[in-house]
Amino acid sequence: MTQIVVLPHGELCPDGAVIEAAPGQSVCDALLENDIEIEHACEKSCACTTCHVVVREGFSSLEPAEDLEEDLLDKAWGLEPCSRLSCQAKVGETPLVIEIPRYTVNMVGEGKR
Repeated sequence: MTQIVVLPHGELCPDGAVIEAAPGQSVCDALLENDIEIEHACEKSCACTTCHVVVREGFSSLEPAEDLEEDLLDKAWGLEPCSRLSCQAKVGETPLVIEIPRYTVNMVGEGKR
């Protein structure tokens, strides 16, 4: 199992968390299985950006993003060089530290704060 450190997020994970994930599992599935309810409006089909995460440590251990994911990431709120869609990023053997952005495109579009 691979360790994922989830940095604190005001709504989804206020205290942060340390979870375990099986290599090959998506970051999104690992979060959901550990009761961190990250948004995934397209049901993990790589058709939106609501599951966007920033990989603060371990980014280079992930397989490179495919073109579709890269195209979608361009539309993500708070995009950073180490951003990934959590539904597409598969856990490897290297521990990860991830941050869930404060907003998603859906939240910004709906005017939520």
